[in-house]
Amino acid sequence: MRVSVLGAGGWGTALALLLSANNHSVTLWARSYDTIAHMRRTRINSAYLPGVSIPDTIILTHDPEEATLADMLVVAIPTQFIRPVFEEYRFRTEGKIIVSTSKGVERSTLMRVSEILHNVAHVPPHAFAALTGPSHAEEVARELPTTVVAASKSEEVAKLVQRVFTRPTFRVYHSADVIGAELGGAVKNVIAISAGIVDGLGMGDNTKAALITRGLAEITRLGVALGAQPMTFSGLSGLGDLIVTCASRHSRNRAVGEHIARGKTLDQIRRETQQIAEGVFSSESIHALAQKTGVEMPIVHQVYEVLFHNKTPYQAIQDLMTREMKPEYW
Repeated sequence: MRVSVLGAGGWGTALALLLSANNHSVTLWARSYDTIAHMRRTRINSAYLPGVSIPDTIILTHDPEEATLADMLVVAIPTQFIRPVFEEYRFRTEGKIIVSTSKGVERSTLMRVSEILHNVAHVPPHAFAALTGPSHAEEVARELPTTVVAASKSEEVAKLVQRVFTRPTFRVYHSADVIGAELGGAVKNVIAISAGIVDGLGMGDNTKAALITRGLAEITRLGVALGAQPMTFSGLSGLGDLIVTCASRHSRNRAVGEHIARGKTLDQIRRETQQIAEGVFSSESIHALAQKTGVEMPIVHQVYEVLFHNKTPYQAIQDLMTREMKPEYW
C-alpha cells in the first residue's frame, strides 16, 4: 500500500519506519525544507529520533503534492497545528483513508482531531481512523512490543488500518468508538502533567496511584458525557495510555509537570525543549470543554490553575485532598 506520513517528528518517523518494515511504499513529509534536507543527507532524524537509521526505501519530501500520492495519509502533526498546516498545504484527501495519530483537543474550537479534519479538509467519518494507545516513538522505533487500537466508525476502515500497521512487535486492535479513543489520548496528557508534579515534589507511589485512578474517572466522565462508550476507557486508549504517560521517562507531559514542581515556568520549559508537550495545550482546551459540558474534572482544573494562574503545586494538591467528601462512583 502507498502510505504517506505527514509530520516528521519522533512519532511520525517511528511510524514511517514501522510501515516500511511492513513492506508498504512510504513517504515521510515535513513542513520544514531544512529538516528534510538534513534527513536526506544523514538518513537520521537527529532532532526527534536520534540514533535510528531511516532506510533508503522511505521517500523524504517537503512537497505536499508528492506526499498526497498515496492511498492512506497518516497525520502525525501536533493537534494545534493540524488546521494551519492543512489550510496552508491543501493536502488532497478525497478517496483516501486518513489515519490520525495526534492526541489533543483544539484550543480555539474545542474540536477533536476527527472534527478538525472534517472541518478543514472535508474528511468524512467513514474514511477516518484514530490510531492511539500506549506507544512511545522511542520504543516503537526499537521494535519493543507495543499494542494500540484503531478506532473508526467504519469497521472496514478500522480493520484495514489494523492490517496495515500490525507486525510482530506492534499489535493493533480495532474499535468503533472514535470519541472515546480521541478523548482518552487527549485528557491523559493533562493527567500526566499532574503525575510529573507529584514526581517533582518527591511524593510517593500512593499519590501517583491516586492521580492515575481518579484521573481515569475524570476522563471517563467527560467521555461518556460526549457520547463515548465507558468500556473504552478501560482499554488501550484509556487506562493503557494513561499509565504509560504518567510513568514513563519518555513522557514529555510528565516531564513538564516535574519541571513545574521544581520551580521552572512554562516559558523556560518551552525555550529549553524542541518537542511539544500536548498536555499544556490540552490543559486549556479540556478545562474549557469540561466547563462547557458541566463535567466536574478537579485534577484537570488544578493542573490548569498551576500552569496558567500561578497556583503552587502544594496548594493544588491540598485543594484536591480537602474537597467535599463523595462516594467513589458518582
